Amino acid sequence: MALSFTVPQRILHWLMAALILFNLLFTDAMETAARLMFRGQALTPEQVSAANIHAYVGISVLVLGLIRLCLRLVQGVPPEPRQEPPFLRVVAKISHWAFYALFVAMPFAGIGAWFFANTTAGFVHSGPLKLLMWALIVAHIGGVLVHQFYWKTDVLKRMTSGR
Repeated sequence: MALSFTVPQRILHWLMAALILFNLLFTDAMETAARLMFRGQALTPEQVSAANIHAYVGISVLVLGLIRLCLRLVQGVPPEPRQEPPFLRVVAKISHWAFYALFVAMPFAGIGAWFFANTTAGFVHSGPLKLLMWALIVAHIGGVLVHQFYWKTDVLKRMTSGR
C-alpha cells in the first residue's frame, strides 16, 4: 500500500484544483453567453471566445479527472490515518468518490448545455452540481485542517511534498 500520493497524483490534484476553482470563480463570460444563446440571441465572436475558455477548462477537468481516476485505481492511495474515526473514514471515502463523479458529471452537463443548447443540462451544471462541488470543496478543506491541526496527521504532507 502506498504511503504517500505519487508525484503525478499530486500534480494532477493541484492542477485540477486550480482549474476547478478558476471555472467556479470566473463564470461571467459563460453565464452571459449561455443566457444570450438560450434566448436565441446572436453572440459576438468575443463572447464565444470568452465562453469557450470556460468550456475548454471544463473539458480539461474531465480528461484530467479520468487520468487521475486511472492513476488512483492503478497506483492506489495511502491508507486513512488511524486517528480518523471510522465514521469519518466512510464520509471521506464517499466524498472522494463524489468528487470523481463530479469530475465527469459537471463537464458532461456543461458540454450538453454549451455545445447542444440543452437547458436542463445547463440548469444541472450551474445549479445542483455546482453547489455540490462547492460543498465538497469546503468539506475537503475542512477535513484537511482537522487532520493537520486537531489530529496532527500527515494528510496534507501526503498531497504536497510526500513523505
